[in-house]
Formats: sequence, structure tokens, C-alpha cells
Amino acid sequence: MQAIIEADLPISIAAVISNEPEAPGLTIAQSRGIATRVLDHRLFQTRTQYDEKLIELIEEYRPGLVVLAGFMRILSPLFVHHFKRKLINIHPSLLPAFTGLHTHQRAIDAGVKVHGCTVHFVTEELDSGPIVAQAVVPVLADDNENTLAQRVLKEEHIIYPKVIDWWAQGRLHWRDDRIVVVPSDHPQQALIVPCVS
Repeated sequence: MQAIIEADLPISIAAVISNEPEAPGLTIAQSRGIATRVLDHRLFQTRTQYDEKLIELIEEYRPGLVVLAGFMRILSPLFVHHFKRKLINIHPSLLPAFTGLHTHQRAIDAGVKVHGCTVHFVTEELDSGPIVAQAVVPVLADDNENTLAQRVLKEEHIIYPKVIDWWAQGRLHWRDDRIVVVPSDHPQQALIVPCVS
């Protein structure tokens, strides 16, 4: 979230909403003059009740795009359907590999040579929505979960704001159930970390 705020994108960030009252992102947003709201999921009996209230809260701001940044709850089909084609997330793996949690350790355990992150539109199936962009990092012989996670996080901070920028420029187009990024007048370099020598 901080990387998105600091990216100086051609958008207006209407609000930062968290389910955790002590989330550090709330303080960061407040320090930048961005509205913040807290909707604690522990105050609701069911996921659907929470998501209904969350929809209502988000709709107060009439967003063109809803960006998940560190929101670690599985969203109900009701929520996902309501914001269909307006809801994006970043996942710390090269989807469709390693959906869910503990992606970095699973990548190491699997012996893959590259790992990374994926920005995708959210669908009802976990971590399976249309892919917008991916960034790749090498998996080094001496990597552990933490070192690999840190390298991936650096790339997350690059590609997530980049995708939001593309959205703001109208460069994300749906083609059936896939996303096509329309080239700009100035072609961008691929978002791939070069191999280390």
C-alpha cells in the first residue's frame, strides 16, 4: 500500500480500509491525508455479513478500482461478484503455481529456479483470476523463505503500482476472460529481473 501511495500515480486514492484496527497502513495513509476506515471482521458472525457491510463501506467512495494490499481474508462470492472486473490483488508467486499461503517456502521445497509475484484480477476461485503482470526473481541456492520473500517483495512494490498506472491510462483490456495490456507509445521494458551471474 505504501508503495502505491508513493508511486505518484495519476489516480485519487479515495480511502484505505482495513479489517485490523492496528494495521500500520492506516497510520501511513492518515499521514498522507488519505481517508481511513476500519471494519473489524471480529464484530460479525459470518463472512457474508462482514462482506455485505464492507461492500456498503467501499461503495461510499464509488471506486473505479478496488486494490487489495495486504488484505488477508478470503472474500465471499458475493463480494467478488459485486466488484467483478474492478478488484485486483497481488500474490507472492508466479501464478498459477503456488496458490494460497507459504508460497516462498513451497517454491524452495519444489526446487524451482525462478519465483516471483503476480498481479491479477480477483475471481471466486482463490488466486486464479486473470493475470495482468508478473515479475520474476531467481531462486538462489542459499535462499531461505525470508531471503526469497524479501526479493519478491521488492518486485511487488514495482509491478503493483505499474499495473494501477496501466489501469489509470486505460491500457487494461478484457479479451474474453483474459487481460491484454495495450502498448503505450513508449514500449516498456519487460518486468523480469535478469539472471544473476
